[in-house]
Amino acid sequence: MSEEELEVKIEKDEEKHQTEENVNKITSLKSLGPFISARENSKNTIYVSDVPDICKEQPCMLGVDEAGRGPVLGPMVYGISYCPLESKQALIDLGCADSKQLTEEKRDIIFNELNTLDYATECIGWAVEIISPNVISSSMYRRSKCSLNEVSMDSAMGLIQQAIDAGVQIAEVYVDTVGPPEKYQEKLLRRFPNFKITVAKKADSTYPIVSAASICAKVTRDHALKVWKFPEGLVIKDNAFGSGYPGDPVTKRFLVENIDLVFGFPRLVRFSWSTAENALVDKAYEMEFDEPDSEKPKYAGAKLTKFFNKTTKSGEIKREECRFLSQRHLGSVTDF
Repeated sequence: MSEEELEVKIEKDEEKHQTEENVNKITSLKSLGPFISARENSKNTIYVSDVPDICKEQPCMLGVDEAGRGPVLGPMVYGISYCPLESKQALIDLGCADSKQLTEEKRDIIFNELNTLDYATECIGWAVEIISPNVISSSMYRRSKCSLNEVSMDSAMGLIQQAIDAGVQIAEVYVDTVGPPEKYQEKLLRRFPNFKITVAKKADSTYPIVSAASICAKVTRDHALKVWKFPEGLVIKDNAFGSGYPGDPVTKRFLVENIDLVFGFPRLVRFSWSTAENALVDKAYEMEFDEPDSEKPKYAGAKLTKFFNKTTKSGEIKREECRFLSQRHLGSVTDF
């Protein structure tokens, strides 16, 4: 191999290594899309960032929040963020605030800085779970139904456990509420009795650590929609299906225009939302499924109680002759 060919091979190997890194690790905003795109969107995906050494040594606060709970389209994303109790200023310097109050551009900037600036990466870690719309619908439709609240709580507790398993020294947990704060807090305390846990409404605008989690969740969901791949073969220019919220006219139009009369909607849609169900009722074919024959078998054997209820007033037992014996003209013989 010539020197020139060797240089070309080395360059290709480096490019391949960089590509694999981008697909398997999120180190900036730029690498977020490729990471999500490389995953199967019918399943949940969990990503846990590298844990700063200081978070393994000092007591930390951890925040939990979600993005995409209400939309009829796309995944719901749960996020956590954590840092040492004494590093709160780093969150303020990043500009962490409720992700819903920030522009998309500002959220992207904060997310990128969270993963690239030294002062941030040295003390702040994060993790997300991308909950597939397919999983959400399946959970809500199965025989033993699992509500969206249960899906949410399971995800939040799962991410907290991920941080614990990664070695984060958690001392305090702050959660933006799902349902009644008291019940949620009680459930978390049963699972994690050694932590100081606060569950509150609008926690994302009150606690910077929850704001950081909110930003991670929101940015991840936004980019999951941008890189969404339709296994059904749909080509939607710039993934123009609106915000995903039921009241969005662009989203409503997407639902109406992309109904398969037999199979319903593409995987992007949460079938269990009433908006989707109503659209299917109006447009899709009615389906009938054969139910298993529920008729009782003609002969299921004698019931046990049959042998106890054939008595006369005098107490004499009168039992019916066994059918097997009577058909063969046989009888019981006691005297010989």
